[in-house]
Amino acid sequence: MTDQPLAGRTVIDLTTALAGPYATLLLAGLGATVIKVENPVVGGDASRNNAPYVGRDGLALGRRHPDDMSVSMLVRGRGKKSVTLNLKDPRAVAILHDLVRDADVLVENYSSGVTTRLGIDHATLREINPRLVYTSISGFGAQGGPGSGKAMDSIVQALSGVMMTAGEPDGDPVRFGLPVGDLIAPLFAVIGTVSALLQRETTGEGQHVDVSMLGALTSLVACEPFDAFDAVGLPQRTGQMVPRLAPFGILPALTGHVALCAPTDAFAHGVLRAMGREDLLDDGRYRTRDERVRHADELHGLIGAWCATLPADEVVDRLAAHGVPAAAVRDPQQAVRDPLVRERGEVVPLAHPHYGAVGDLSSTGVPIVFSGSSVGLDAPPPALGEHNDHVYRELLGYSAEELAALHADAVI
Repeated sequence: MTDQPLAGRTVIDLTTALAGPYATLLLAGLGATVIKVENPVVGGDASRNNAPYVGRDGLALGRRHPDDMSVSMLVRGRGKKSVTLNLKDPRAVAILHDLVRDADVLVENYSSGVTTRLGIDHATLREINPRLVYTSISGFGAQGGPGSGKAMDSIVQALSGVMMTAGEPDGDPVRFGLPVGDLIAPLFAVIGTVSALLQRETTGEGQHVDVSMLGALTSLVACEPFDAFDAVGLPQRTGQMVPRLAPFGILPALTGHVALCAPTDAFAHGVLRAMGREDLLDDGRYRTRDERVRHADELHGLIGAWCATLPADEVVDRLAAHGVPAAAVRDPQQAVRDPLVRERGEVVPLAHPHYGAVGDLSSTGVPIVFSGSSVGLDAPPPALGEHNDHVYRELLGYSAEELAALHADAVI
C-alpha cells in the first residue's frame, strides 16, 4: 500500500522479546517493510516459545502440533518478514552487511557491547550505509549502565521509582501488571526513528537513535513533580484516592468499582448534586478546591458511603447526568472488546496464519488514525525463516547453491 506513512522504507529488525519487537511492530503497522532477523540455532525470537499457544485445536499451555504458534509471536510478528541468520558466524555478519546496504533503518535491543563484539555496531554499519538510521533500545543506554547489563521490565520499574507511586503510603512497592518498562521505551524509539528519517531528508545522513528503558520510564515519572509534593508535605503514595485532587480516585460500589475525576469546582459540585447533597454546595469545607483538599478524607468518606449503596454503572450514570467525569472499572477482557476501540482499529482480532480467528483473541492495532494515510497490521506473523528465499535469493541475489551451503552450516 503506497498510502502508508512509511511505505517504501525498509527496516532490519534484530530485536527479540518485547521492547524491540513492539517498536518494529509499530513501524510495520505504519507501512515499513520489516525484515526480522532470527537466530536459527536457538529457534528464533524468544517469544516464539512463550505460552500459551494457539493452533487448529484452539488455545493451550503447551504445543500440541508443529504449527501451533505462541500468542506472543502472533501479536508481535504481524506484518513482518522472517529470515534466519546466526550472527555469531562471520559469514552471517557479511550477509547482514548486505542487508543493511540499502536499508533505511536497523533496530536492535542487544545488551551493551554485543553489537561491537559481533561487528554490527553503529560505527561499523555507518561505513557501509551512511544513510542508515540505527536505533538501539536497551536497559540503560547503548553505553551500558551501573549494575547488571541486562534489564527486565521489573528491574526497570524498580529503578525508575514508578513502583513507589502507587499503593498505600506504608505499603509494599507495587509492580504494574502491564509491563510499562518494556512498552514505553519502544514508543520513544519509534518517535526517534521517524524523526531521524525526517532529518535525513535534509542532511542526507542517518544517525544513531539511543533509547534506554530506564530513562524512558523515569522521564515519565518525572512528569509528575513528586519531589515537590514531598517538599511541601503532600504524600507521594495515597492508595486508591488522591487527596491533592479531591474528589479523585477509585471507589468501591455495591457491585464493581468507579473511577472518579472531579478536581474542579464545577465537577466537585456536580458530585454533590448527583448524591442529592445540594445542601453541601455552600459548605465551606467543599466550596473551593483548596478547602476540599484540606478535608479530602472527610469528602472521600462521604462519597464512598454513597457509592457503596449503588451498582457501579448506576453511580456512573448519576455522575454523568451532572457532567462529572467517571467510569466503571473494567477488566482487560471487557476493555479490549469495546466497540469504540475496535472500530478505530486500536484493538483488532488476532488470527492464526492458517486457522484464522481461533480462540476469540484480541491484540494491539496501530492506535493512530490518519486522515490521509492507511495503517494496520493485516499480514499474519511469519514462520521462522519463512522469507529466506525471497530476501536472500530475490533481493540480495544469492544463488541456490550458496543458500544451500549456508543452511547446511547453520549460518541461515
